[in-house]
Amino acid sequence: MAETLALMFMERVRARPDLVMQYSKDEKNVFQATTYGQLLEEVAVFSAGLAQLGLSRGERIGLIADNRKEWLISDLAILGLGAADVPRGCDATEQELSYILSWSECAITILENEKQLAKIIARKTEMPLLKTVVLFDAASAKLTTEANAAGIEIKSFADVFAAGQKRRAKTPGEYETEAAKGKSSDVATIIYTSGTTGEPKGVMLSHANFLHQTEVLPEIIDLQPGQIWLSVLPVWHSFERIVQYAIIAVYDSIAYSKPIGAIMLPDFQAIKPQWMASVPRIWESVKDGIYKNIRQTGGAKKVLFGFFVAVGESYAYFRNMMLGLLPDFGNRSRILDLLMPIIPLILLAPLRGLGELLVFKKIKLKLGGRFKAGVSGGGAMPASVDIFFNTIGVQILEGYGLTETAPVIGLRPQRKPVMGTVGPAIRGTEFKILDEAGKDLGTCKKGIVYVKGPQVMLGYYKKPELTAKVLSSDGWLNTGDLGMLTKKRFLKLTGRAKDTIVLLGGENIEPLPIEQRICDSPYVKQAVVLGQDQHFLAAIIVPDQDMIMAWAKDNNIPIVDYETLLAQPEVKELIDYEIGQAVNAKTGFKSFERIFRFELLATPFEVGKELSAKQEVKRHVVAELYKHRIAKMFKN
Repeated sequence: MAETLALMFMERVRARPDLVMQYSKDEKNVFQATTYGQLLEEVAVFSAGLAQLGLSRGERIGLIADNRKEWLISDLAILGLGAADVPRGCDATEQELSYILSWSECAITILENEKQLAKIIARKTEMPLLKTVVLFDAASAKLTTEANAAGIEIKSFADVFAAGQKRRAKTPGEYETEAAKGKSSDVATIIYTSGTTGEPKGVMLSHANFLHQTEVLPEIIDLQPGQIWLSVLPVWHSFERIVQYAIIAVYDSIAYSKPIGAIMLPDFQAIKPQWMASVPRIWESVKDGIYKNIRQTGGAKKVLFGFFVAVGESYAYFRNMMLGLLPDFGNRSRILDLLMPIIPLILLAPLRGLGELLVFKKIKLKLGGRFKAGVSGGGAMPASVDIFFNTIGVQILEGYGLTETAPVIGLRPQRKPVMGTVGPAIRGTEFKILDEAGKDLGTCKKGIVYVKGPQVMLGYYKKPELTAKVLSSDGWLNTGDLGMLTKKRFLKLTGRAKDTIVLLGGENIEPLPIEQRICDSPYVKQAVVLGQDQHFLAAIIVPDQDMIMAWAKDNNIPIVDYETLLAQPEVKELIDYEIGQAVNAKTGFKSFERIFRFELLATPFEVGKELSAKQEVKRHVVAELYKHRIAKMFKN
């Protein structure tokens, strides 16, 4: 195994320089290819340009941008110099950037565009060490003047690249020589993760943390040279980042897209990828989009779709039972699981085949026709979404990890994808499930997930006291997640320990399964369950505007505007009915898990506000933003 990520990259370039590494769009929105050999030259030149600016080994440099070709060039250039990047996305607030860049003592920062520059200028007094900004996209003359007045030197990506070309012409082997000095224990990046909890913490990840993953992941999923991955996630996240490093490790290609249906779906057709890594919310959006399209079509197509999905779901369930792909928590008999499905599968197989021809094949063609599998991470996959894609024959491999573990801990194996789990611990990694007293619960019991392995972080930057709270002296990391192990030690996640709601009666409730079930309703887009220290549960509900408007029209309910419509008693009765259908004894919920009151919001939750960049709900933000409406629900 190579000592550093930069050395691993160079090894791959030497072996297959002519393979395509990146597909990025030009000004005409057409994908253009960059080979491994071309990318190495661009990386080496930009690295020389950064060295010319004064960046050197052991220093930290900000990298504030979304997924695009220049991000990977910058990242590999920085790593080759032995520096560490401090990344963040373009949705970062002024306050976040100020804290991250000042705490990390960055003298140089790379920014995507002038919007990010404006944030920096507004808080420059809080970042006294910051002297130079490099911009991917040019800034206006006015903003450049303001930056100069604030003591910031502005350089464009092209400026730094040109300086790098001159320097590389004089010292042609500098990148390669400097990269060879690196050690696997060197810090590669500091990723600040406030996520859904508040205070930013800088997770220090080494080259060794990432390289372990690049070696192990190809054992779990069938990665072949020359395959294409569609990239839609924030690349500064450890999930998308390890995907990109793994792509390099197996000689695959990246095609840059956006997690927006109007962009992503045409890109599927244009690039015909084999893989896509994404968060559960995007898979859920794809499923919802399919259902919405079918509802709008109506008629015989809607009936046929519903019938074949029901058939496909039953067929997939019995097939998984026979193949041993249902989680076993001590309540399954392998002999019965082999015998019971025989007759149902014989009866359902012809109908499932017909459904493939008439319905499922057409859906899969929307993904370009070559799609092998999706990888889901960054949050728990709703069971309904997992089941739907399994039903139609699109494989989604759910993984589990944290920023603190670079990030992969477990991944559902492509050859043995046990439904409802995130797979076993990857090679070299251990799981254990403990109760609150620290007792090892073994298998089949729910508790807090602890993990140990070579991917576990070095610690939180300049915060040893926070590191000690989650990372023991013998290397066990408290993930803060709740889960349980099957008899074969596949992990099933059940919630977040810190998200647990405790009612006044002492009942402990995990809100996520309730929220996911409520969001299975076509009329509900988002839901947050509340009730800490209360007598009962309540919820903030964001309805699906299109579905509510269509329902109102079909039921002859006057529509003045959307907000007024949400206040109508008929709409509240509809949502109340949908919640009741979702959360009840028949669907597996206890009486104290029922939702007794709710408030409807007209505006969906937004990334950077109620949602983190991974589209997870920031519960503390929701509680603060809507505190008056929440108080109203629990009054009296």
